[in-house]
Order: sequence, then C-alpha cells, then structure tokens
Amino acid sequence: MRKFKDLPSVIPVFPLPGALLLPRSNMPLHIFEPRYLSLVEDALKTPERLIGMVQPDTGLHRSETALMSIGCAGRITQFSETEDGRYMITLTGLSRYRVSAEVEGFTPYRRAQVSWEGFAADMGPEEHDPAFDRSKFLALLERFFSAKGLNTDWDTLQDADDELLINSLSMLLDFTPEDKQALLEAPSLSTRRETLVTLIEFALHSGGDGEDILQ
Repeated sequence: MRKFKDLPSVIPVFPLPGALLLPRSNMPLHIFEPRYLSLVEDALKTPERLIGMVQPDTGLHRSETALMSIGCAGRITQFSETEDGRYMITLTGLSRYRVSAEVEGFTPYRRAQVSWEGFAADMGPEEHDPAFDRSKFLALLERFFSAKGLNTDWDTLQDADDELLINSLSMLLDFTPEDKQALLEAPSLSTRRETLVTLIEFALHSGGDGEDILQ
C-alpha cells in the first residue's frame, strides 16, 4: 500500500468545474487544449503519472483563479492519441489532497503544492458501508431516474459493491459544483452515501429541470 510520504509534494492540477474524481474510481478525459496536452505529456514522463483534479472556487469574494482547497489526484492508467493529436486518457483516483499553495513556474498548466495528510484511507482497501440499506436506496434512485427520464442497468446496480455504486453515482450524476465538492470531502463512504441521498431527495422535492446524466 502506498503512503502519502511516497507521493510528490507538487503536482500538476486540472481545474474543471463539476468534475468529481474519487479514490479507486475511474474518470475518462478527452484532452485537446494545448496546455493540458502538455500537462499529460509531462505527467507521463514521471513515475507517478499523477494529475490533480480540482474544482475552481467560485465563491463570493474569491478571485477568478482560486481553487477549492481539496481535490483528488488520479494516476493515468489508460492513454491513447488520436490522429489529430488529442489524447484520450483514464485517471484512476489515488488520493485526495489539500492545496497548500500554487506554484509559480514556466509550465503552461497550473501546479500546486499539496498535502496528502489526513487522507491515508484513500490509499487503503475498498471501503464498505455497514449501514447501507440497498433496497431502500435503489427504490429512491428508481424514483429519481423515473422523474428525470433516465435509464440504467438495474441488475448491475443491484450487484455492484457498496463503494463502486455510491462513488459512481456521486461522480456521474449532474449535481452542482458545490454539491460535488461536498461529496468529495465526505470523510467516509457512509457520509458520502448520506450526502448523496440528501441531494437526490432534494432534487425530487424541488422538481428541478437539471439534466442528470448516468452513463
């Protein structure tokens, strides 16, 4: 098992609103902007192959370039290049981190000094949720999907492990950036599931017109 002391203290960061990466989960990315093409190329040259996903902080009185204080680093585990020079990559979530400061430099992309302390469990074994009532949760999810006109493979959801089910829904459903951040910062899988349930219930009660996407 890797420990945070083995990870670099400075990593490239990819600010992307609404994007949520969680430990042990996969995120496909289509890279086409020149600065992020450079980021991927440089990351692939390092032993860790890390990219730090993080959301911009758009809170009141924040600067246009401010970042959320917590993000999640992913390791490039799949990589392909298109004929026109774009990259298709998959990041596998390794660990959350706390942004200490941005690092000035000559790279076209942004970098941050980060701390991995407090997130040791992210690099441990898969989490379980002992209090998870799957039947009740799936019934709520079915109401939500029906209200939004969504379809999914219910047998797959029924059979998925607790962490895979909760984290996949947290990443794929189209909640606000603030809600995504709350899901990221949840200290345990149980807390993330409780947060997810609250968000789904709120969406059902509010009758919003958001286009929630599950792939």
